[in-house]
Amino acid sequence: MSAAVDTVAADDRGALFRTASAWADMGAWHRRVAEIRRTAPILRVDDPGYAPFWALTRHADVLAVSRDNTTWHNTPRAVLGPDEDWDRMLASGMPLPATLVHLDGTKHRTHRAVTNDWFKPAAVRHRQPRIEELADLYVERMRALGGRCDFAEDIAKPYTLRVIMDIYGVPEEDEPLMMDLTQGIFGAADPEYLGTAEDPGQRMTAAVMRFVQYFEELTADRRACPADDLATVIATGQVDGAPMGDIEQLWYYIIVATAGHDTTSYALSGGMEQLARDPAALLFPLADDEAAIVNAAEECIRWTSPVRHFMRYATVPASVGGAEIPEGGRVLLSYPSANRDEQVFRDPHVFSPTRPDATQQLAFGGGAHFCLGAQFARRELRTMLTRLSRELTDVELAGTPEWSRSHFVSGVKHLPLSYRMR
Repeated sequence: MSAAVDTVAADDRGALFRTASAWADMGAWHRRVAEIRRTAPILRVDDPGYAPFWALTRHADVLAVSRDNTTWHNTPRAVLGPDEDWDRMLASGMPLPATLVHLDGTKHRTHRAVTNDWFKPAAVRHRQPRIEELADLYVERMRALGGRCDFAEDIAKPYTLRVIMDIYGVPEEDEPLMMDLTQGIFGAADPEYLGTAEDPGQRMTAAVMRFVQYFEELTADRRACPADDLATVIATGQVDGAPMGDIEQLWYYIIVATAGHDTTSYALSGGMEQLARDPAALLFPLADDEAAIVNAAEECIRWTSPVRHFMRYATVPASVGGAEIPEGGRVLLSYPSANRDEQVFRDPHVFSPTRPDATQQLAFGGGAHFCLGAQFARRELRTMLTRLSRELTDVELAGTPEWSRSHFVSGVKHLPLSYRMR
């Protein structure tokens, strides 16, 4: 076996990629994964209850697989989970996942085209005045909170949620429901987000079924009364000249309603945590310097990498980074690890808003599955960072940041800050 490949069954390295609790301490996670990246960057994991997989930890390997959409498919099992949970989900009657993340080939291209125009740079620029208006709203909320807040809970989450729901056409009074259901899908393994469910699988299934009900009602409304919003585009979207299938339409709604804000929220709160540790980086170099703001936003995204992984499945026998993967074999693309790769990023474990290599980050993926909402995420971050750099005079941590527990999408969920404003 080559030095690049190692097999783990008797130790706990595989748990770093599949166990929710492992993500509650990101410093410890990155220290351990840096060692894996150095000694066994392609790690074959054989853990009880899971089909074997290879964890890819290097930037080059993650990028190579991401770009090769013919050899490597996402499939409906694009997220790592226990085989038992998958079987239970299917038995529950929950529709088989069919978001843009889970579709491949021609089906992925035709379904992505339904909303693609809404996410092009020109269309996103058209929404910039509204993004600025909402950023101003939440900066004023910080002012009203009197110098102390939980930035993640009070500012980052509602701001990013409001932006995407405004585009979507979801009324403001329904935003708490959207947040709760998102946490039920992405954060079900975190005790704070488990609610009354007995286990994460039950919480996730219940969230999906509630989404079904909500979006069935929304579809009927938009077909009867079309509006200038993304919900109307999905409700009336056609694929190959025919209406989109009900299952694909449902999952389309879900992926936009969930991924459209949670990931951006974590990028903002995680970046703000680092800026609060070195406020001079926020208060001086960024103010009124558009290029600096753009770069700082990329560094926030690199540093946080809120989407922790996606799975890819070999459609034919394939080789990646010295490892031979059989047809049907699956690899885990570790974005947080790739974004700390010492072969690509200088001093990767240092947060630097002026980092010259920040744009090499892979948090949005690559190839055909490059994140559809990347332009919105970037603009939301840049806009808020611009406002904060102008309005804050002092900022520091007022307690210990707390990270959510999820192996799929996670980040700083509580960020106590104290601050002064102009």
